[in-house]
Amino acid sequence: METGITPNPARRAAMTASGAWNDKLITSYLDEAVAATPEREAIVSYRVTEDTRTALTYRELNDIVTRMAAGLAAMGIAKGDVVACQLPNWWQTTALHLACMRIGAILNPLMPIFRERELRFMLGHGDAKLLVIPKVFRNFDYEAMVDGLLGDLPKLGTVLVIGGNGARSFEDRLLNTPWEQQQDTAALFRERQPAADDVIQILYTSGTTGEPKGVMHTSNTLFSNVRPYADRLHLGAADRVLMASPLAHQTGFLYGVMMPVYLGTTAILQDIWDADFVCKVIAAEQPAFTMAATPFLADLVKTAPKHQGELDSLRIFVSAGAPIPSAVVEQASKVLNAKIVSAWGMTENGAVTMTCPEDPAERASQSDGKALPYMDVKVTDFQGNDLPAGEEGNLLVRGASLFVGYLKRPELYGVDEDGWFSTGDLARMDKDGYIRITGRTKDVVIRGGENIPVVEVENLLYKFPGIVDVALVGCPDDRLGERLCAYVTLDENQTELTLDQVKDYLVKAQLSKNYLPEYLEVIEAMPRTPSGKIQKFKLREQAKDIRVEPAKRA
Repeated sequence: METGITPNPARRAAMTASGAWNDKLITSYLDEAVAATPEREAIVSYRVTEDTRTALTYRELNDIVTRMAAGLAAMGIAKGDVVACQLPNWWQTTALHLACMRIGAILNPLMPIFRERELRFMLGHGDAKLLVIPKVFRNFDYEAMVDGLLGDLPKLGTVLVIGGNGARSFEDRLLNTPWEQQQDTAALFRERQPAADDVIQILYTSGTTGEPKGVMHTSNTLFSNVRPYADRLHLGAADRVLMASPLAHQTGFLYGVMMPVYLGTTAILQDIWDADFVCKVIAAEQPAFTMAATPFLADLVKTAPKHQGELDSLRIFVSAGAPIPSAVVEQASKVLNAKIVSAWGMTENGAVTMTCPEDPAERASQSDGKALPYMDVKVTDFQGNDLPAGEEGNLLVRGASLFVGYLKRPELYGVDEDGWFSTGDLARMDKDGYIRITGRTKDVVIRGGENIPVVEVENLLYKFPGIVDVALVGCPDDRLGERLCAYVTLDENQTELTLDQVKDYLVKAQLSKNYLPEYLEVIEAMPRTPSGKIQKFKLREQAKDIRVEPAKRA
């Protein structure tokens, strides 16, 4: 695939001179781990529903990756081709990324919650040549869904199904066929090895303009985040990593797929979040680190008292996606051995700011941390002037882990001549360089760490018979940070509208259920500016008083 990326020689020179970019690939770290500790567990993969545990040593993982890479090449995957996967937190995601890296292919992880609407766009826009899916996960038939899309995706040549049958069987096609015996894999891998500045990952953001954007990263941009992140948290080869956050999010990918291989440690994957189950996993596997959205931490804190003494291996819990309530941090200090660390980041950068384990406990609830090495942050006014400490303004970032562009959308790569990227977030910074996210200039609601594409949902609701105007905003929620509220006005022929009617309509429009509104209010008229624009800040003020009843929650 032609990514359209133009190399920036000045950026490369600065990043290599600083040591931020070291030109190493994840396959290099895999080779080192195989040589040093071949019998160490590389991945332990738990499936919650089946209550099963699968473990692979570094030697076993490397053998599987070699076979898969040779198989992908034999199936026609060329250097630079996009391989998509819509998988839960299963070991196959890590193996697939490593296999793609062996032959220079680009991995495009897709969230398991995505349905026809999202997949049709992302697989088409990304020109995916191959897609890997589960047959069934959480009682949903992914193969049947993809079958309904194939007519719209002429470039998608191959679909492999984990747990599938026949020619689509992932197991038969990739794992049980000795592809490595049919060609010289060493020569193949030498020929196909990507450069550290080649695009290796495409992740789609939830679009704020009605259309998701494909964020492109290289080995250098991703590892320049992983290495200082691990250093700040003092993580090493002895520190096992627990990851229940989706591997198709940058959080899960960076710190659940890439970081364990970089450290030469064990990744412990859990495919469905369940607080009681994760406590069982922690007790059995003894991880030292995990990272998850704030609701995961709140759930663990509530469950931990039932598992006294069993969770003490967990030394670091990094929480991001929403501010951590001080009450949760306070309670965590009583029931967990782990230090709570707060962080802020984006798909475009990975974690940019993070508190330090040495910081006072209250830092985690009062700030979103300070910049990691190789990254800079600043707060400006709307004219671009730097603001003094304590004043709210636009948050800008620059540095080594900044992405290299949006796929097929070069005009949206809003990086200025000095390398600054506008995040769309509002923040303030204290005198010590710690930031606090205070709001968003982007029109996005973040529910449980998941960005909801507000404009896309609004556009769908505008097509609902009887709706004249619609505005979606977030209302505060103690557990998930925000829930989605819909304010609508109706035409004279529509006397009433219920939340269930709205949900049914959106589900029929093939919208992911995670994006459904959880509150609906019919109002007489939208608050507007003199020019006619809806004043969402007034609706957000009204929404602050909303408390979604548990029975109505999605």
